[in-house]
Amino acid sequence: MNDIIRHLPAVIYEYTIHPDGTNRFTFISEASEAILGVTPEAVMKEASIMDSLIHEEDFATLAERSNESYKQEGELNWRGRMIIRGEERWMEVRSNHEIDEFGVTIRRGIIQDITERKSSGKESEIRYQGLVERLPMGIAIHIHGKLVFANAHAQLILGAQKSSDIIGTHVMNYIHPDYRENLLERVREVAAGAGVPAPMIEQKFIRVDGKVIDVEAMAFPFIFKGAPSVQVIFRDITERKITEARVKKNETLFSQLFQNIPMAVVMLDESGKVQQINKGFEAMFGYDVSELKGKNLNDTIVPDELRNEGVDLNNLITANQVVRLETIRKHKSGNVLSVILYGMPVVLGKQTIGIYGVYVDITDRKKVEEELKVRNTELDNFVYKVSHDLRAPLSSILGLVNLAKLPGNTDNPMDYIDIIGDKVEHLDHFIGDVLSHSKNLKMEVSISNVNFAQIIDRTFSELSYLEGANEIIRNIKIEGSDFYNDPWRISEILRNLISNSIKYRSFDSKTSEISIKIITDNVRTEISFADNGIGIDEASLNKIFEMFYRATEQSDGSGIGLYIVKNAVDKLGGQITVASKLGEGTRFNIILPNRIQSVVSKISSFVIEPR
Repeated sequence: MNDIIRHLPAVIYEYTIHPDGTNRFTFISEASEAILGVTPEAVMKEASIMDSLIHEEDFATLAERSNESYKQEGELNWRGRMIIRGEERWMEVRSNHEIDEFGVTIRRGIIQDITERKSSGKESEIRYQGLVERLPMGIAIHIHGKLVFANAHAQLILGAQKSSDIIGTHVMNYIHPDYRENLLERVREVAAGAGVPAPMIEQKFIRVDGKVIDVEAMAFPFIFKGAPSVQVIFRDITERKITEARVKKNETLFSQLFQNIPMAVVMLDESGKVQQINKGFEAMFGYDVSELKGKNLNDTIVPDELRNEGVDLNNLITANQVVRLETIRKHKSGNVLSVILYGMPVVLGKQTIGIYGVYVDITDRKKVEEELKVRNTELDNFVYKVSHDLRAPLSSILGLVNLAKLPGNTDNPMDYIDIIGDKVEHLDHFIGDVLSHSKNLKMEVSISNVNFAQIIDRTFSELSYLEGANEIIRNIKIEGSDFYNDPWRISEILRNLISNSIKYRSFDSKTSEISIKIITDNVRTEISFADNGIGIDEASLNKIFEMFYRATEQSDGSGIGLYIVKNAVDKLGGQITVASKLGEGTRFNIILPNRIQSVVSKISSFVIEPR
């Protein structure tokens, strides 16, 4: 629209009159400098400049017409003389009259130089045609709908080989059916608009060859060969519309990719300030775009100790280097995330105009890697310990066998058999612990009712073969509601605790006691397990849950029992703590969740409502 107004042989303007008496030009086209001899900037700054151009003999007439238009709230139409660059020129001023919701009067109009028209209609027409033929846009004139003039560019746009192909035809022939009703309304508005141009609109034309094109057009009343007519100024914007549609499509594709890509993506400007983030970024870091836009990521998601890293990254990226880095970033809540960060510059020409940051959350992967490292270390220790603890008794057995075969050996073979039996029994217990550990790691948690009394009685019965087991005094107290969790793992927990208490009982005490107190509600069960055994020294308390750690040489156990206990408690989603004093005994406190609600929900899902 600005291009068309710039090339019009007339001045387009908008003038406002406020209730407080102030008035000013809010718009005046660039043609004012060529036609009126004053720049648009000067007129916009000081409206009275226009008054100084009016011929002194015609000023009163303009003031009278203007006041009359203002009072009657009607159009302004004035012809008179102006002094332009010292030369007297005839001008025609026309405008409409509008009042906005604030009581401000708005006049939109046109100023045309009609000097040539006044002096010689023919000469004026020749000059007009010479001017419009050189304009790079279509200009056509119609009278009562019949085309009477079309410049060369109009013929080109409409696909005419020569002017006679379209002169004399009806303007409606070139208007797309969807726009004809609108055009008729515009023609009526122009005819009643006292020379005020109809606003620029986009519409569709039909060329002579039937091809539909997009155009941008405006129209205003005109005097052609002395007759009232309508001048239409238009330009072909088909390619622009195609380009806009293509750009919109690309923007839509990019926007959907940006928003829906299953990674966190942030778009920064060339100075490193946030411009946009996607849904993945919001989900990963907890911020929305309003909290980050215009800010530096160093102030939000980068930990304080890595601020220099963030600055260095931005410098590398703006130097047109693609960056990949494993690092850590902060969630809005303060939690730390392990991420892979990809930084990519957006380059236009040779200048970086933006930066894309892509974040992949590897927090869970890092946890698995760390756990895998621990498990690998445990596996190495496990293999070493198993091979050692298996080979030691086997070597002893093999030595006894070889000893029994020696010529002249008079030892009682039954003595050897008793020793071999002890070694085999030790191997069996060790293998049992190993199998229990493997089963705990691999087996899924199975939820059912846990009968603590039954498990404790069975465990003491199964461990009765241990030396001193029959001397243990039991103090068992079980209270509360039903408890649901994994019976096998709870059996393993209690078996290892009871076994250790028997093995590490104090020989200095008159009696050896084991106290087990279990209290259950609908949420959890708390197991308090205590003995009066030899206890654990303070230096060993932090190590007793490690694989194969033995705090004392009193027993030849595998050192895997409490490791199994800790892993089983973790599998059940519980917690375990220990307190001990050397020579006085040890107490374990275990809290496990009651899974009764999950069982109730599972049962409910199978209930069929009666019809």
